[in-house]
Amino acid sequence: KKTENITMSTSFTIETTIPASPEQVYFGWLNAEEHGRMTGGEATGEAEVGSPFTAWDGYIEGENLELEQDKRIVQSWRTSDFEEEQSNSKVEILLSNHNFGCKIKLIHTEIPDDQPDYEEGWE
Repeated sequence: KKTENITMSTSFTIETTIPASPEQVYFGWLNAEEHGRMTGGEATGEAEVGSPFTAWDGYIEGENLELEQDKRIVQSWRTSDFEEEQSNSKVEILLSNHNFGCKIKLIHTEIPDDQPDYEEGWE
Protein backbone atom coordinates (compact mmCIF):
# COMPACT_ATOMS: atom_id res chain seq x y z
CA LYS A 1 0.00 0.00 0.00
CA LYS A 2 1.35 3.38 -1.06
CA THR A 3 0.92 6.40 1.21
CA GLU A 4 1.11 9.96 -0.01
CA ASN A 5 3.13 12.59 1.75
CA ILE A 6 0.56 15.33 2.25
CA THR A 7 1.96 18.70 3.24
CA MET A 8 -0.48 21.09 4.83
CA SER A 9 -0.35 24.67 3.66
CA THR A 10 -1.90 27.95 4.61
CA SER A 11 -2.92 31.11 2.79
CA PHE A 12 -4.17 34.65 3.40
CA THR A 13 -5.40 37.74 1.54
CA ILE A 14 -4.61 41.35 2.38
CA GLU A 15 -6.21 44.42 0.80
CA THR A 16 -5.09 48.02 1.15
CA THR A 17 -5.14 51.29 -0.75
CA ILE A 18 -2.06 53.47 -1.11
CA PRO A 19 -1.59 56.98 -2.59
CA ALA A 20 0.08 55.82 -5.82
CA SER A 21 -1.08 54.73 -9.26
CA PRO A 22 -1.26 51.06 -10.31
CA GLU A 23 1.50 51.89 -12.82
CA GLN A 24 3.77 53.16 -10.02
CA VAL A 25 3.11 50.11 -7.82
CA TYR A 26 3.65 47.66 -10.70
CA PHE A 27 6.94 49.34 -11.65
CA GLY A 28 8.05 49.62 -8.02
CA TRP A 29 7.32 45.95 -7.32
CA LEU A 30 9.23 44.61 -10.34
CA ASN A 31 12.11 47.09 -10.69
CA ALA A 32 14.96 45.96 -8.42
CA GLU A 33 16.13 49.47 -7.51
CA GLU A 34 12.62 50.76 -6.77
CA HIS A 35 11.70 47.60 -4.85
CA GLY A 36 14.77 48.05 -2.67
CA ARG A 37 13.86 51.68 -2.04
CA MET A 38 10.28 50.66 -1.15
CA THR A 39 11.26 47.87 1.28
CA GLY A 40 14.61 49.06 2.60
CA GLY A 41 16.36 45.82 1.56
CA GLU A 42 18.42 45.00 -1.51
CA ALA A 43 16.45 43.44 -4.39
CA THR A 44 17.21 41.92 -7.81
CA GLY A 45 15.03 41.02 -10.78
CA GLU A 46 13.40 42.26 -13.96
CA ALA A 47 9.83 42.79 -15.14
CA GLU A 48 9.79 39.66 -17.33
CA VAL A 49 7.96 36.34 -17.03
CA GLY A 50 10.50 33.71 -15.99
CA SER A 51 12.83 36.26 -14.41
CA PRO A 52 14.16 35.21 -11.01
CA PHE A 53 14.11 37.82 -8.22
CA THR A 54 15.34 38.36 -4.70
CA ALA A 55 14.20 40.81 -2.02
CA TRP A 56 15.02 41.76 1.56
CA ASP A 57 18.77 41.28 1.03
CA GLY A 58 18.26 37.75 -0.33
CA TYR A 59 15.89 36.53 2.41
CA ILE A 60 13.13 36.23 -0.23
CA GLU A 61 13.56 34.65 -3.66
CA GLY A 62 11.30 33.47 -6.44
CA GLU A 63 10.33 33.86 -10.06
CA ASN A 64 7.83 35.95 -12.02
CA LEU A 65 5.19 33.47 -13.24
CA GLU A 66 2.59 35.79 -14.81
CA LEU A 67 2.64 39.53 -15.51
CA GLU A 68 -0.24 41.70 -16.68
CA GLN A 69 1.14 45.22 -16.94
CA ASP A 70 -0.14 47.60 -14.24
CA LYS A 71 -2.83 45.06 -13.21
CA ARG A 72 -1.48 41.71 -11.97
CA ILE A 73 1.75 40.08 -10.79
CA VAL A 74 2.04 36.36 -9.95
CA GLN A 75 5.28 35.11 -8.42
CA SER A 76 6.65 31.94 -6.91
CA TRP A 77 7.94 32.96 -3.48
CA ARG A 78 10.06 31.48 -0.71
CA THR A 79 12.26 32.67 2.11
CA SER A 80 15.44 31.23 3.54
CA ASP A 81 13.18 29.80 6.31
CA PHE A 82 11.74 27.27 3.82
CA GLU A 83 13.26 23.78 3.99
CA GLU A 84 15.05 22.81 0.77
CA GLU A 85 12.47 20.11 -0.05
CA GLN A 86 9.50 22.45 0.46
CA SER A 87 7.80 23.83 -2.63
CA ASN A 88 7.64 27.57 -3.25
CA SER A 89 4.54 29.42 -2.14
CA LYS A 90 2.67 31.69 -4.57
CA VAL A 91 1.99 35.42 -4.34
CA GLU A 92 -0.59 37.12 -6.55
CA ILE A 93 -0.85 40.92 -6.52
CA LEU A 94 -3.91 42.56 -8.08
CA LEU A 95 -3.77 46.30 -8.75
CA SER A 96 -6.65 48.62 -9.57
CA ASN A 97 -7.47 52.33 -9.54
CA HIS A 98 -9.33 53.40 -6.42
CA ASN A 99 -10.32 57.04 -5.88
CA PHE A 100 -6.98 58.86 -5.58
CA GLY A 101 -4.76 55.80 -5.28
CA CYS A 102 -4.15 52.16 -5.99
CA LYS A 103 -6.07 49.31 -4.41
CA ILE A 104 -3.71 46.40 -3.81
CA LYS A 105 -5.04 42.90 -3.18
CA LEU A 106 -2.30 40.47 -2.19
CA ILE A 107 -3.12 36.76 -2.14
CA HIS A 108 -0.40 34.54 -0.65
CA THR A 109 -1.08 30.79 -1.03
CA GLU A 110 0.62 27.41 -0.68
CA ILE A 111 2.65 28.48 2.37
CA PRO A 112 3.98 25.43 4.26
CA ASP A 113 2.35 25.21 7.70
CA ASP A 114 5.61 25.35 9.63
CA GLN A 115 6.51 28.81 8.32
CA PRO A 116 6.49 32.12 10.23
CA ASP A 117 3.47 34.45 10.03
CA TYR A 118 4.23 36.15 6.71
CA GLU A 119 0.91 38.00 6.82
CA GLU A 120 2.33 40.18 9.58
CA GLY A 121 5.37 40.94 7.41
CA TRP A 122 3.24 41.95 4.43
CA GLU A 123 1.13 44.32 6.50
